[in-house]
Amino acid sequence: MKKLLTIICLTVIASFAMNSVSKAQSYDNAIGGRFGAANGVTFKTTLGGNKMVDLIANFRSNSSYSWFRFTGLYEIYNPINDVQGLNWYYGIGGTLGSVKNKYFDESDLYLGVDGVLGLDYKFADAPINISLDWKPAIGLVPDTDFDASGVGLSLRFTF
Repeated sequence: MKKLLTIICLTVIASFAMNSVSKAQSYDNAIGGRFGAANGVTFKTTLGGNKMVDLIANFRSNSSYSWFRFTGLYEIYNPINDVQGLNWYYGIGGTLGSVKNKYFDESDLYLGVDGVLGLDYKFADAPINISLDWKPAIGLVPDTDFDASGVGLSLRFTF
């Protein structure tokens, strides 16, 4: 049931993405770190209008498993009218990577579908961008599962 609900939510988000056209974000490119359940490097670039691509390379480890993932997200930005530089965004994308089972010393391909929902703020007088988002994922390979732990804080240099 959780998988079906997640697929429906991601479909609704993707349908909203097709209808948005204004430029919301106030920068064209940004690079920095993403910190949270998984830590890594993030690079955002504009596609024009209010659309951006976020590329994330991250790692995550616990006592049983370790992951390395490369994620690409297509994001739609919308301004929050009362606050200059603040936007909310949503999007969809995919992840390719590897997962290692530490107990059995086995590695597998990781493949997943990701959604994203967040807030993005660009400081007016500094080339700094900060965002807080939730990035739920549906793992497809090696196991089918839902991961809702993808909360992250990103700090980026804009150019």
